[in-house]
Amino acid sequence: MHIKFDLKVFIFVLIFFISGNIKSYLLLMLFAILHECGHILAGFLCGLKVQSLEIMPVGIKVLFKIDMINYNKKIKKANLLALKKLIVAIAGPLVNLLFVMLFIILDKEYIVGVESDILIYVNVLIFLFNMLIIYPLDGGRILKNIIYIFKGKENSLRVTNIVSNVFAILVSIFTFYLSIISKNFIFILVLMYIWIIVVKENKVYSIKIKMYKILRNNIAINKD
Repeated sequence: MHIKFDLKVFIFVLIFFISGNIKSYLLLMLFAILHECGHILAGFLCGLKVQSLEIMPVGIKVLFKIDMINYNKKIKKANLLALKKLIVAIAGPLVNLLFVMLFIILDKEYIVGVESDILIYVNVLIFLFNMLIIYPLDGGRILKNIIYIFKGKENSLRVTNIVSNVFAILVSIFTFYLSIISKNFIFILVLMYIWIIVVKENKVYSIKIKMYKILRNNIAINKD
């Protein structure tokens, strides 16, 4: 298992520290890590092995080992794997919802020295952020694997890419407006992070689509 560290974490820490929001950021990181623990536990229960962990500005990114032979050639096994990945994607946001329910049930003003309202707010924020239908956030992963099961891998790539870009534009408009009325430009920082991953995934998507075109041309040539 490989462990990576994104140096942009230091930039986020510095910005949140200067803006006086370092406590909120540390809470976000704590529950984001617990969120990823949900993914890891679900992956373990589904028989998946962790390939790498990457410490990022908004938590930890977990990658699981995938048997590409089964994933690409055997439809039944590919669909089963997509179902497992769907369960893993849902598990993370579910952890944050469980924390929200727990803090509401406890009904205490302070929990471990922190206001319960803040803990609820942090978990709701992490849940909503990860459920954005933008790949590779959990919302995008859920959409991709649902489409994969019913329509196949290539369709899942195309639809997820289109929806991700449209959703990113809508989120950008809302976030920009929110940052102006609240005068809190931390939202712009998060928006920049979203577009970094969107641009990165667009490049990966272009490469995969080109590979599919080459494969189809080769198959057509062999048939001729």
